[in-house]
Amino acid sequence: MTEIRGVWLANRPHSQVLASKQNIAEAMDFLQQQGFNLIFPVVWNRGYTLFPSQVMANYSFPVIEPFYDSQSRDPLAEVITEAHQRNIAVIPWFEYGFAASHLASGGHILQSQPHWKAIAFNGEVVKHGGLMWMNAFNPEVQQFMLDLILEVVTKYNVEGIQGCDRLPALPVAGGYNEETIKLYQAEFGIKPPRNPSNQKWIQWRATLLTDFLAQIYQQVKAVNPQLIISLSPAVYPFCLNNLLQDTKTWLTRGIVDLLHPQIYRSSFGGYRHEVKQIKQIFPANSLSKFSPGIAFTANNQELTIHDLLQCIQLNRASGFRGQVFFHYEGLRKNNNAVATALCQFSGYDQVAFFPFN
Repeated sequence: MTEIRGVWLANRPHSQVLASKQNIAEAMDFLQQQGFNLIFPVVWNRGYTLFPSQVMANYSFPVIEPFYDSQSRDPLAEVITEAHQRNIAVIPWFEYGFAASHLASGGHILQSQPHWKAIAFNGEVVKHGGLMWMNAFNPEVQQFMLDLILEVVTKYNVEGIQGCDRLPALPVAGGYNEETIKLYQAEFGIKPPRNPSNQKWIQWRATLLTDFLAQIYQQVKAVNPQLIISLSPAVYPFCLNNLLQDTKTWLTRGIVDLLHPQIYRSSFGGYRHEVKQIKQIFPANSLSKFSPGIAFTANNQELTIHDLLQCIQLNRASGFRGQVFFHYEGLRKNNNAVATALCQFSGYDQVAFFPFN
């Protein structure tokens, strides 16, 4: 059978997989034994890359996250080597996207490039999800992100790249910086609405981000047409109304290959509701691009193994490509209970081929 069986690899302290070369090899052994065929290792987190980056050096930013620098390591290169030896595909995950830092100061990026700040109507820097954000509409910021992405696909033998609910995205509060206001004024002759949730204003900003995604898609495919553009937005329409992510238009414009909506629910009932929404909102011929994200824990509540297995069953019955789990450490909890159940009851003991091979 062909099915996407993926898992996200988070950074320290949430996961220790990337903390050493040995941990990476052990994790890849485990994933191969448990029938997984795709990983999303984090490569952009808290304002740092998890690979030595010339792009970062060009901006006088740290070349790699200090922990890995102190070990003189390239975690991405190590992951690729170990995963590919075991027939596991690698799609690097640009987790932070347009979020600059978890620090209130905006971290080294916004301190060095203050004109990159995303500005809310009240004139303050946009803060959302505990993170300080860059202005996703600023051409310099877009070029910076594009350069990081192109650096990865040109330097490393990967299967694609991934953005999530922060790429391409901007919290709905953003867009009130001078350049964006001028752009809107030039088009409509008036300033943007004071209310960031005004539907016309949401759609206008979402279109700017969709245009940027089209740019990513075209430039990545120019490097290699086989590379996969994978995106894991929040669920629709929440993603549009809160993060300016217009998933429907991404599909219509054909600028995404794989979609992993974050259906992070603590029960099968909650998950089933979102799947029903997807089938109502999106055309039937687009469902094969979906491999939903499933979290082992949502709203501080664990998804039971029984419910998790039902989610997988529903995905298969719905014509989805597979599923991706958030994140690796959840497979190892309680003596590998989830991974064992996947093999016993969901067929993960049988090899599934990665659909894009």
